[in-house]
Amino acid sequence: MTVVITGASRGIGAGLAAHYEALGQDVIGTGRSDAAPFQLDVTDPNSHAAMAETLGDRAIDLLVCNAGVYFDKGENLDGGYPEEMWAQSFATNVTGVFLTVQSLLPHLRRARAGKIAIISSQMASSERAPGGSYIYRASKAAALNLGRNLAADLRGEGIAVGIYHPGWVRTDMGSDAADISVDEAVGGLAARFDALGMETTGCFETWDGRPHAY
Repeated sequence: MTVVITGASRGIGAGLAAHYEALGQDVIGTGRSDAAPFQLDVTDPNSHAAMAETLGDRAIDLLVCNAGVYFDKGENLDGGYPEEMWAQSFATNVTGVFLTVQSLLPHLRRARAGKIAIISSQMASSERAPGGSYIYRASKAAALNLGRNLAADLRGEGIAVGIYHPGWVRTDMGSDAADISVDEAVGGLAARFDALGMETTGCFETWDGRPHAY
């Protein structure tokens, strides 16, 4: 099985890459830095084109769209949330997901039953809206909507799409105060990806298998 994971340089992405490598799977982990296993800037169409060309005619069994940013922690409603922060966040968290799927769709089609997993957040939920973090919440809600619509369009091709809340994880983004470890998140997410199929395509689930409110 070939697995592509964006944002695999650290945190959940690195944990997922290590998990699948330990299982002997062919893992392509991407990141923006020179230290990344495979360089990919998800905001750059040229970077996507270069990656797709490098992959040639390889099939991708599982694509995990994990790359994401959270710039607006602590921003104040009165004068905060600058325009450039919105643009940069949506470029990564939304457009970056779409460009990744679009560029690798031919490779997913080559797999017998390709799967796409989009890492969103409980902060995407319109039913769970305590305020604050407007940019991150809006971008993750857009990623959720994107995943739901991709699931509808790709159903006829047998490509399943799942959207997931990874938990509040002890990473640089989640902080040391978070609820669960990277290993716990990875184990739960990998189980969700294994269970993903045409019966569950379009699902929005938590890392531990609970349906999440939209």
